[in-house]
Amino acid sequence: MYQPALRPSFVSPRLGLRGLVCVVLLAALAACGFRLKGTSPLPFDTLYTNMPENSAFGADLRRLIVATSPNTRFVEDVSEAQARLTQLSLQRSMREIAISPEGNVEEYELNLVFVFQLTDAQGRQLLPPTTLRATREVPYDPDALQAKQGEIGSLFQEMQRSLIDRIVRRLTSPEVHEAYQHRESLPRETDAEAQASEVPAPRDEMMPSPDLTPLPSPSMVPTY
Repeated sequence: MYQPALRPSFVSPRLGLRGLVCVVLLAALAACGFRLKGTSPLPFDTLYTNMPENSAFGADLRRLIVATSPNTRFVEDVSEAQARLTQLSLQRSMREIAISPEGNVEEYELNLVFVFQLTDAQGRQLLPPTTLRATREVPYDPDALQAKQGEIGSLFQEMQRSLIDRIVRRLTSPEVHEAYQHRESLPRETDAEAQASEVPAPRDEMMPSPDLTPLPSPSMVPTY
């Protein structure tokens, strides 16, 4: 019986070149520490934090950590934690950055500053005290006070989400994984930092929207 001769398989040179380029790019990204977005498990399973679970900042941060590292479980007793995430300070402020010739405020700068550290159960610093900042600028119009109140509130919420995302990226970074694996050689936290980790952080609320004209000066803005 006649059988047609099999044709040799043929791979387009262009297709082969594209495949080679993809492999090279993935290898280069992996060498730089790049990881595709998804879960990035923390190197420990239990975590304690002094940030209240019923605060906006604390609740959002906990949710993102669990979503990013599903095996991580928050514990209420610090003695049960393999690591401690400590809020050292959280401050919100606003300042005048543009004044009209008539002396009226035309623009404000909003600032959100968060300072934290990550230690293991023995107080060794996996991440030393770290400061993250978020800044936004907002024009001010005294004739649209109510609209500006809403805009400022929305901007602070956006800044908070941005900071939380950056915090989680730091916690799941290769730096933390390596530090946890070699934690025996790490420096320990100071006595003041150790005490701070066991004291609940003040409940944080978004800075009240201004209800006066002009907006409150920085000295009138509460810090948390």
